[in-house]
Amino acid sequence: MGILKAVVVLTMISTLLLSIIWKATLDSDEDGNQNFIQCLLDNSVPSHPISSAIYTPESSSYSPVLQSYIRNLRFNESWTPKPFLILTPLHQSHVQAAVVCGKSHGVRMKIRSGGHDYEGLSYVSDVPFFLLDMFNLRSIDVDIEHESAWVQAGATLGEVFYRIGERSTTHGFPAGVCPTVGVGGHVSGAGYGNMMRKYGVSADNILDAVVVDADGRVLDRRSMGEDLFWAIRGGGGASFAVVVAYKIKLVRVPERVTVFQVEKTLGKDDVTDIVDQWQHVSHNLPEQLFIRLMLDVVKKTVRASFVSLFLGDSDSLISIMNDRFPKLGLTKSDCIELSWVKSILFWSNIPLDTDNKVLLDRTLPTLYHLTRKSDYVREPIPKPGLDSIWKKMIELETPKMYFNPYGGKMAEIVEQEIPFPHRAGNLWKIQYIANWKEQGIEKANFYIDLTRKLHEFMTPFVSNNPRRAFLNYRDADLGTDYHKKGMHEEARAQGIKWFMGNFDRLVKIKGEVDPSNFFRYEQSIPLLPSLQHSDASV
Repeated sequence: MGILKAVVVLTMISTLLLSIIWKATLDSDEDGNQNFIQCLLDNSVPSHPISSAIYTPESSSYSPVLQSYIRNLRFNESWTPKPFLILTPLHQSHVQAAVVCGKSHGVRMKIRSGGHDYEGLSYVSDVPFFLLDMFNLRSIDVDIEHESAWVQAGATLGEVFYRIGERSTTHGFPAGVCPTVGVGGHVSGAGYGNMMRKYGVSADNILDAVVVDADGRVLDRRSMGEDLFWAIRGGGGASFAVVVAYKIKLVRVPERVTVFQVEKTLGKDDVTDIVDQWQHVSHNLPEQLFIRLMLDVVKKTVRASFVSLFLGDSDSLISIMNDRFPKLGLTKSDCIELSWVKSILFWSNIPLDTDNKVLLDRTLPTLYHLTRKSDYVREPIPKPGLDSIWKKMIELETPKMYFNPYGGKMAEIVEQEIPFPHRAGNLWKIQYIANWKEQGIEKANFYIDLTRKLHEFMTPFVSNNPRRAFLNYRDADLGTDYHKKGMHEEARAQGIKWFMGNFDRLVKIKGEVDPSNFFRYEQSIPLLPSLQHSDASV
């Protein structure tokens, strides 16, 4: 009995000590959070008070603000790590305060502009963090005379397209076709769209930028220098600074463009022959013509959908297609002539009779749990290979693949022009897609595993040494431990998949502009080993 009593007493003491330590930790965190908030208030500019931009978990608006830009339901679960504070800057001075206070208090900062981060890396972390959500900074100033526009990072692509269309019927901007994507992440990761064969990626069309650097300074292109300006156009801006705004170059578009979507079904149509011709001609077509190939499984068979934007009239398009891609069998009735702004609605599956103001809507009609992966193809896939892909897709059923052709302007810009290197030699980029409605980790792992299996099956047909990937298609399988000591070589092995030979220059710039590694997330550009601190993984 004496021993039993002693064990009980020791257990009670241990439990009491643990509760005291736990309470002290919570109190310490609470004290630290209050000190951080006080720092934000102390660094607030009187003309632009910061208090109304601060949300803590005690605020009734905290959850709605956090959830409003979570586009992947995998990261909107009760167990998903949440920020201890959300700051939604209303002025660039609020961004400065966030950097100054985050750095001085040693607090991790995550930066979110639109929420289309496939792995949630812009708003989820395993360590305590606060969220800098840029959605209030979304002004757009279009200057048609000089064919440019200043666009703040929190604006969406839809807002940009709409504001350009308000001012001109012959100007556009080469970017993605999903209207709710945020400008900040899209452009800083390169950004691509259906005009890239004519004008390159979004980051190829950036003239200037405004950032807040690791010292809290507001810098433009001249004051930040060409190295940092180079890095934030395709190298992932969140590795180097907070991008507040980009000055974009507007491009010329016809008053009327042409779109089409033609579907072919395996078993009913000669899908293998049609896809084979597509893969031999899509990157060699006139640069004003972009034809995406979408592959999915419907009713136990493969459907191939060809979706196109042509910067010209339908008669010219039919002539090109009859000459270069006759196996698709495009007819005049398949074509729709419309304005460039209306073509965004077409590509977004929005009814064409909808008012263009729908592009200002920042909400998504439907949210999914989702995962994505990417690849680059540098040689046409032999017909037997295509047939094997159809069989694999039917077996797996869920994952889709989108093939986005290169060539044109993409083959003319050198790999070193901006950090985004995937230029000449690439025929098309693959996006692997899986969406599902079911909740729970088991279902998520099931669909993620299916996507991995399709990605693995495609290994013989895609780039190798290294197997290239697109930064904006966030993929956790490419690593999330880039800042731990001794991990630099592993980080480099993964980083060159995104940046090829540009990775080393990005690392050098990182060391110059952010030697304390304040701007970091799980896949951000790492410091050289000689600059890493012992707490670099915090």
